[in-house]
Amino acid sequence: MIFYKMKQIIPVLLAGFLLCGCTALEKKQQAGAVAEVNGHYLYQSTLDSLTVGLSGEDSLRLSQQYMSQWAKDQLVYEQAKGHSNKEIDRMVEDYRRALYIHAYEEYLVERRMPKSVADSTIAQIYERMPDRFRLDESIAKGMIVVIPNDAPKADKLRGWMTKNDMDAIEKYAYQNALGYELFADRWLTTTELLGHIPMDRVEIENLLKTKNQIEKSDSVKTYLLQVTDKHLRGEQMPIEYARPEIEKIVLSTRQVEFLQKERERLYNEAIQKGTIKFYE
Repeated sequence: MIFYKMKQIIPVLLAGFLLCGCTALEKKQQAGAVAEVNGHYLYQSTLDSLTVGLSGEDSLRLSQQYMSQWAKDQLVYEQAKGHSNKEIDRMVEDYRRALYIHAYEEYLVERRMPKSVADSTIAQIYERMPDRFRLDESIAKGMIVVIPNDAPKADKLRGWMTKNDMDAIEKYAYQNALGYELFADRWLTTTELLGHIPMDRVEIENLLKTKNQIEKSDSVKTYLLQVTDKHLRGEQMPIEYARPEIEKIVLSTRQVEFLQKERERLYNEAIQKGTIKFYE
């Protein structure tokens, strides 16, 4: 009799456990959800990320608009899935395949393709393609010192800058300058120079053609630019300035060849292993 009663009780207990498990799973899925459409959930965290910095009223309005649009999109998507469309399925699969291939090839390029470019290669391309490396704007090396209009010994500063007397310039700049920028070891374009000196592009391009010391004043400050090296717009870039562009050309070509060889390797291995089969 006891055994018979246990046989009746066990299925009830199992059903209870299963029901509790499903309820717990459902609660877990719904935790933080603010909307559901056919098992798809919209979570509060998504709304929070969209409404950062908004007032309470604006946040509520945007959240309601987003929830409504999200629900409509889900409903339309569910309807669309019910209509078989082989062309869309094919496009989705093609896109999926392309994403996998792209990610894998990026991995190969990053891990296995050499990135260094020899100086001799840089020089060969630079000499072979002179017109490719023409300057769209002038570039210069040198220094800029900004001083008050009434700064003492301004004429001496101009002389020190002409002679490139760095000790005297730095000492003077420390005591009197409002700004000091030294770029003797790197090229600045005229666009970059205009970020330091209140001139227009035409003015500074024309002055660079004839002067190595350029001066500009406003009601408060005087801007002194001393050029120690320059290449004007239309001239061939110095090779060190052209190097990043040449490296980009070389690495782009190298990447194409590298990936082509990788595809050929995989193809030949598959042929040898019989992975690829052609039927007549």
